[in-house]
Amino acid sequence: MKLAGLKSVENAHDESIWAAAWIPATNERPALLLTGSLDETLRLWRPDELVRVGAPLKGHSLGVVAVAAHPSGAVAASSSMDSFIRVFEVDSNASIATLESPPSEIWSMRFDPKGTILAVAAGGSGSIKLWDTSTWELVATLAVPQPEGARPDKTGSGKFILSVAWSPDGKRLACGSMDGTIAVFDVARAKFLHHLEGHNMPVRSMVFSPVDPRVLFTACDDTNIHMYDAEGKNMAGAMSGHTSWVLSVDASPDGAAIATGSSDRTVKLWDISMRSAVQTMANHSDAVWGVTFRPPGGTGVRVGRLASVSDDKSISLYDYS
Repeated sequence: MKLAGLKSVENAHDESIWAAAWIPATNERPALLLTGSLDETLRLWRPDELVRVGAPLKGHSLGVVAVAAHPSGAVAASSSMDSFIRVFEVDSNASIATLESPPSEIWSMRFDPKGTILAVAAGGSGSIKLWDTSTWELVATLAVPQPEGARPDKTGSGKFILSVAWSPDGKRLACGSMDGTIAVFDVARAKFLHHLEGHNMPVRSMVFSPVDPRVLFTACDDTNIHMYDAEGKNMAGAMSGHTSWVLSVDASPDGAAIATGSSDRTVKLWDISMRSAVQTMANHSDAVWGVTFRPPGGTGVRVGRLASVSDDKSISLYDYS
């Protein structure tokens, strides 16, 4: 497996780019890359040329810190430091819903595999909030408990939830916290199952393997990437190689690799079977806040793609093979 640099766009936004997601292809168009920036805008990009599609998408009053794409490819969501989530039609930018999730900004959100629920890492509320995508009503709030034996939180603020991920079968939901805690929930029963241990610093990003609903990958400020058996509560492996915070992680559609972005300014490709980095890309000159593999599907799609976004305002596109 390897990455080959295809194209980079400098000054893709006016300020740092902290969020990116691929919007799946529809019958009318190919997959698109969606990026969100501290310049308060979203932008859409063609999948192979990184040519911008249309004008910048507006609607937030502060910087955009997270984006998510509905599996249908027709709808996307963005969240901002203004504590609002904007749900909109991808091709028209028409607003569908505005969701409020105080008391703090939303750093991660994900649609479930069927597109029926939007899960939101609800920051300072210490919970995951679940929104029904047919009505855009809040249907559940999953409180994240303190691990057994944990020291009391002297700040009184409780947990701060940074990241969230769905298992590929939609049965499990995991979240990562500022204190390094990882919690796993049974979604159908809205029940907390267990904690996963091993990190003690912010877990900023996580993703389940697309081919194994038990396997969860986590990216942490401790510079490590952990691989967990989310059902058996065991850490199946730890991978190290970054020299600073690991800000983002995503799994390749074939399940054979993960990519990570770090504040050490690099993107790394990791072979899961070897539990090691097989390639380091140094396209960016500042922290890499997002890495995202293009989902399979769409006409004329023959090869894999990985995109990365950075504090340096640039987007890089790679061929994954």
